[in-house]
Amino acid sequence: MEPRTGIAARKAAIDLLDAVLTRKASLDTALATTPRFNVLTGPDRSFARLIASVTLRRLGEIDAAISKLLKKPISNSALTVRQTLRVGAAQLMFLETPPHAAVDTAVASLKNSRFAGFSGLANAILRQISPDARMPIEAAARANTPQWLLKSWAQAFGEANALAIAVAHGSEAPIDITPKTEVTRISETLGGQMLPTGSIRLEAPRDVRQLPGFEEGDWWIQDAAAALPARLIPNPAGKHILDLCAAPGGKSAQLASSGAKITSIDHSAERLETLQQNFERLGLSSDIVQADIENWKPGELADAVLLDAPCSATGTIRRHPDIPHLKQLEGVRRMAKIQSRLVASAARMVRPGGHLIYAVCSMQPEEGARVVNKFLLANTEFSRDPLQEYDHGIPSDFRTKNGDIQTLPCHWPELGGLDGFFAARLVRHAAT
Repeated sequence: MEPRTGIAARKAAIDLLDAVLTRKASLDTALATTPRFNVLTGPDRSFARLIASVTLRRLGEIDAAISKLLKKPISNSALTVRQTLRVGAAQLMFLETPPHAAVDTAVASLKNSRFAGFSGLANAILRQISPDARMPIEAAARANTPQWLLKSWAQAFGEANALAIAVAHGSEAPIDITPKTEVTRISETLGGQMLPTGSIRLEAPRDVRQLPGFEEGDWWIQDAAAALPARLIPNPAGKHILDLCAAPGGKSAQLASSGAKITSIDHSAERLETLQQNFERLGLSSDIVQADIENWKPGELADAVLLDAPCSATGTIRRHPDIPHLKQLEGVRRMAKIQSRLVASAARMVRPGGHLIYAVCSMQPEEGARVVNKFLLANTEFSRDPLQEYDHGIPSDFRTKNGDIQTLPCHWPELGGLDGFFAARLVRHAAT
């Protein structure tokens, strides 16, 4: 009888890797649609997910360790063998799995497949891999990061910051929450750390649904960086604010809890259902609209519009280690064209004297400042409203020379970092 976290979990992890690396599905999609994973329960399910996440996060190091021991590369017709070796190596190098368990289950899984002829190779390779195969921290960061991303970050933020970002991606992100009220009480109850920007940080992993205050709607999950764009709207209480691409609703919840009248718009009915459920739990209200914002028009112009646009999400790699294996520069450029259309649509919803907040959870300059600069060149009735002293709680390190926000995973190293996020505040000139 196989152990609780035995062959079934490892086979599921292999399938998850194949979905991401071969079929180019997101890890979230793979987790939702992979049959072998979805029949697992308890420790097996958690272990399979952990193996897949660690393998994706450390893939450069893992492949380098395996390649050193191979006399010739494994052909594309034997991808299952490659994924099996990766899963075994991830356990041996990073998960402190007993060597016999990692090796024996890898060999057994191949023996019971059409790749049985590779079982001897797997045994020979994996018996030579141990934690000693890990690279030094900076070398590992370079190996685990696509060169086009490193080059992009170096050009945007400097070589040192680019490397620091890559190093930060080697660790899983903590859990941040935004409290509805009573920040100190909630932080003490949860045993969390109060961050300078008002978020509360918890250690990951945690089953947040079991924590005090979840069912009561006292707080919601939201990375500290993701909580910043909504704070760029001056004095939101009483204002009519449109939150575009709003689901799952963290920014809408921030604004609603500060007394604003919110309309939350998203094109996805499924995502809006999640937003509705979140608002019911939190005891907050918002007008919820399913619409394509490029074609939707509000009944009246808004005091402020917040657009958290779809993007490459390279700022969230700590949470989504599949992203470096799915994104390409060409895709970033395609997203920038979509973002330019969306920000132009959002601008038409802002009243004279009102604000437009543009945000993306990306560190790619094509999706951040360049989108804003291009928009301002074509729309002279808008200008930047750079961060001011009254934007309290936003550290100076997060502010760009133009007065925008750009957070990086290497910021706050002593606190555990945060997601990469860009946000700009624009104002529409009052009619004269």
